[in-house]
Amino acid sequence: MKTLKALSALLAYPSSAQASAVPEIRDLLHEEAVVATGQLEALEPLLSALSVEDVYDLQERYGMLFDRTRSLSLHLFEHVHGESRDRGQAMVDLRSVYATAGFEIDCGELPDFVPLFLEFCSLRPQDEARHLLSEPAHVFAALGERLRKKESAYAAVFEALVAIAAAQPTAEALDAVVPDAGDDPTDLRALDAAWEEEEVRFGLGSGAECGVDVLTAKVRQARRPAPGVAVDEVRPARTVFTHLSSRA
Repeated sequence: MKTLKALSALLAYPSSAQASAVPEIRDLLHEEAVVATGQLEALEPLLSALSVEDVYDLQERYGMLFDRTRSLSLHLFEHVHGESRDRGQAMVDLRSVYATAGFEIDCGELPDFVPLFLEFCSLRPQDEARHLLSEPAHVFAALGERLRKKESAYAAVFEALVAIAAAQPTAEALDAVVPDAGDDPTDLRALDAAWEEEEVRFGLGSGAECGVDVLTAKVRQARRPAPGVAVDEVRPARTVFTHLSSRA
């Protein structure tokens, strides 16, 4: 389902390459017709902004939303497990899902990074992709609502994902999402406290959430590869995720 690859690209860190690809993304969304007409119209403000606005302004807004606002994190398990030990095992399980399907992550991102997850779904059969989207649909719904309250055009992406999913999130699932703490991305002292380093332990007894994955999680705010706009060719044996970034 190429629509999911297109939506993944819209959630990438803004760049000139992304801006150049907007006409192609728009055409693909209309041609594949997976997204309803009303939702396509809702996506138009974001498509227009990404294609015409100054890339540095776009990058600043993106960073304030997704890098410096924890309740809007683009890491799925942030909204399900927070910093609990369950998050580490969930990472392992999701990485195993990718590996079992013959996919390999060749970037510095964690398995639950939304654009990465969407790219994986885009390369699966359509029915399977819709069911995969159902699993985190409650997280997508929560992110869409939070972004809508901030009057962000990115809300339309998550609303489209919820609509594409095979099943809508239940009230119980929505209640299980980690609450919005009302974090202020301009409060640097509070931001530092929220991302304060914890002791990292290696070896036996360290727990699934420790080690390399935690180190990656801790530095993602400062230097995180974002997915590229171009679609990599799918190889029969395995597919390698090679998300590229224009970030310095």
